Amino acid sequence: MAEFIKIYEENPNPKEIKKVVEVLRKGGLVIYPTDTVYGLGCDITNTKALEKIARIKGIKLAKANWSFICTDLSNLSDYVRQIDTATFKILKRALPGPYTFILPGNNNLPKEFKKKKTVGIRVPDNSIIKALVQELGNPIVSTSIRDEDDVLEYTTDPELIYEKWNNLVDVVIDGGYGGNVGSTIIDVSTGGLPEVVREGKGSLDII
Repeated sequence: MAEFIKIYEENPNPKEIKKVVEVLRKGGLVIYPTDTVYGLGCDITNTKALEKIARIKGIKLAKANWSFICTDLSNLSDYVRQIDTATFKILKRALPGPYTFILPGNNNLPKEFKKKKTVGIRVPDNSIIKALVQELGNPIVSTSIRDEDDVLEYTTDPELIYEKWNNLVDVVIDGGYGGNVGSTIIDVSTGGLPEVVREGKGSLDII
């Protein structure tokens, strides 16, 4: 049974953040708010946790297209090959914000993602998830929690999320109502013109 923890975005309680990070470090799965929809994630360095998410999502880990949540752009060079100035300016304009950028991956990607040529990077404008990543000291691998409902693609109420997921994860964070529109996904991995893969919450004015 998952723990249900209330954390306020205006001022995330450091004790609660530490508690959740301990769960992540032990290979636990956490559901948390972002600046778009609620996400499901784990410590990027924990293979067993990554495998658990792949099982829940019904996919092979090697085929997973998940994004890495970072606190800012300083993590970029850890996982991304050098990018040109024009691309970096787009990232600076957009982040933190409701965007996922597909970038060229480098050789430092965790072994589970070594065969990937690209990596999705997220820097959400949400103080709870940013505090978690900061305390953890490395990115969180993230995937959105979709709903099977034909009308509602994403559940926005944390209590309903808890009801549905409490047997599958270790912690559900109640950070208030989430959004129901995903991030805008932009592919800038080729060095050519940015390609919009999915138009979501983020405005396209930044490109």
